[in-house]
Amino acid sequence: MTEHPARPPVEIGLNAAVVAISERNPCILAIGGEGARARDALPFGPFDPQQHRTFETSLRASVEAQTALKLGYIEQLYTFGDRGRQKLPDEAGTHMVSVGYLALTRTDAEANEQLAEAGAAWRDWYTYLPWEDWRQGRPALIDQLILPALKAWAAEVVQAERTTPRTRIRLAFGLDDFPWDEERVLERYELLYEAGLAEEAVTDGRARPGQVSPGVAMRHDHRRILATAMARLRGKLKYRPVIFELMAPEFTLTELQATVEAISGRHLHKQNFRRLVEGAELVEPTGSSTSATGGRPAALFRFRRRILEERPAPGLKVGMR
Repeated sequence: MTEHPARPPVEIGLNAAVVAISERNPCILAIGGEGARARDALPFGPFDPQQHRTFETSLRASVEAQTALKLGYIEQLYTFGDRGRQKLPDEAGTHMVSVGYLALTRTDAEANEQLAEAGAAWRDWYTYLPWEDWRQGRPALIDQLILPALKAWAAEVVQAERTTPRTRIRLAFGLDDFPWDEERVLERYELLYEAGLAEEAVTDGRARPGQVSPGVAMRHDHRRILATAMARLRGKLKYRPVIFELMAPEFTLTELQATVEAISGRHLHKQNFRRLVEGAELVEPTGSSTSATGGRPAALFRFRRRILEERPAPGLKVGMR
């Protein structure tokens, strides 16, 4: 009988990309590591079928235990199980397969104090993926750093493997006749990873010596999970009213526009946005107004929940410029 080598044990873990809006910026909940060089991580917990019947209940319990935060909207993203995702390929030990989730919530001062006590904090998600923020126009680092490095890598790939990733680069970063597509977040990160331009690529030996890595690295493959969550949310807001999970019960149209811009990473024309909102019939006036903006009183609105009964795919179909 042929003996097979012992297989490493596999454990199922659960990661949550928890998103909120703080001061009109999209934030991700991060757990800080110990030490000056420790990387941020997404909330994580192992799945214990003896304690929890479902992945979701286990994840909610883990996040609450780590951060004292109760999650609202939550949906499963993807299963992440690549070899080397948490340790070097030749290292022994348990192989961790993680089920990623997207969760949406709101922030408040009391909750932030609890997060700090738990060792967690809200971080602007563009800290980790800065090339995704187009609210002030095309980020300079795309043309100054990312594209030159990717093109140099692509030329090496052509010589070594006789294949070319140039079309992928054009599609991902909106070059030539291709428009920038805000939903291709994961494709852009994967290109940087394959080219050895992401710090996390050190794990499987892909890192390119001397290259500057754009964005702040995260622990293990958590930045890949974040990219997946960002892409899912950007696509989701076009056909589901998930944006209101991030809004206060009452809000101004300016606040709603700022939140949509924060998530999509794009500046939206004010009048076009308001026509879009009116046409979608997603909000209704409360009859009240606020002077908190410092100018003229602004009308307050709320999510019109009846839209869920009237339309199969109610969302804000924000388009590109």
